[in-house]
Amino acid sequence: MGILSGTVAVCQFKVTGDLPSGDLYSYVAENLVKQAFQPIDQGAAEQSVGWVHLDDHRQMSFDTPSAFWRDHYVVFTLRRDQRKLPAALVKAYLQVAEHEYLAANPGFNRVPKQKREELKESVRLNLLTKTLPVPSTWDAVWDTRTGIVTFTSLSAPIIELFEAQFKKTFEGARLVAIHPYARAEAVVGEELMPALEKANLATSDAAIDLIRSNQWLGWDFLLWLLHRTMTEASEYRVNRPGPALADDPFVAYLNDRLVLMSVGEAGTQKITVAGPQDHFREAVTALAHGKRITESTIYLEQDENIWKLTLKGELFHFASFKSPKVAIEKGDHVDEGSEREAAFYERMYVVEQGLQFFDSLYAEFLKVRLGAGWGDELARIEGWLAGE
Repeated sequence: MGILSGTVAVCQFKVTGDLPSGDLYSYVAENLVKQAFQPIDQGAAEQSVGWVHLDDHRQMSFDTPSAFWRDHYVVFTLRRDQRKLPAALVKAYLQVAEHEYLAANPGFNRVPKQKREELKESVRLNLLTKTLPVPSTWDAVWDTRTGIVTFTSLSAPIIELFEAQFKKTFEGARLVAIHPYARAEAVVGEELMPALEKANLATSDAAIDLIRSNQWLGWDFLLWLLHRTMTEASEYRVNRPGPALADDPFVAYLNDRLVLMSVGEAGTQKITVAGPQDHFREAVTALAHGKRITESTIYLEQDENIWKLTLKGELFHFASFKSPKVAIEKGDHVDEGSEREAAFYERMYVVEQGLQFFDSLYAEFLKVRLGAGWGDELARIEGWLAGE
């Protein structure tokens, strides 16, 4: 699903490195053109990867601002067309080719290895020319004010493909994943930054080390929020910048789905608690026996508006991120291009508002987790798990 869809997968990056000072328009336009998508419909290439328009995946020219520029946003879509040949199909056609070769060369009882490789490649190329490539697309939105890129896939291979294509396109720039520790650095107050640095269990600044060594951030955040969901009013205040006004109230709570995990001598064990929950009894029992919450569905509400997302605790990826609906007006009297552009701004407004609520919630947790009162808070949580 793309960024304009009501429900979308979201991961975020920070753009770092060497970028031109001043207006980015010419820089972005020139580089998108160089790495624009190239169709492979008429050839036999197995794959083509490049950039296309957000609104029309058949368009790959970036010679006008409307193609990719929206106020302070740069928007583009990664398109990959790929031909896939079933192994069984290649094998069947290769057997026919080998049979024909042996019939034409009666002196051979079997096809020589080198000739077999040649036949296999010939069969593959022939089949590829008869196979239509299958297109896949994923949207990217680059906020030039904050340097944050929002990408609409959580698949590790696709994220890797996007990072490589971005680096190839914008030489000198690179993407740094906004993982739990990086997001903590972004939202925690200056007064708590020393405490965050002290709590950092990583031994290097490498992203993979910061992620693996600080899984406690996701575990403790989801445990804290579950306890708050069951014992508190679940009302919070906006404390991070964004579309919503500072100090605006909103509600946040867990429901519907929890994934819990433990690692022991028997290996990794996971349990999933699904469906609307009254008391989370099964989850509480699992937590009391040492399991950790690694994933959960979080609701964020303000007035009649509801945001719903499944938080992946290890990476802080947002799966099934559902925001208030944005409607695109249609009809003969409507300028479709202008309407889609207006819908984009509305969509980004509600997406960023949901992320602002999440960051405010995370900041509230960090204030407790890194503050002097965490020992008392943890004692209350442990008492609750013990049924006290």
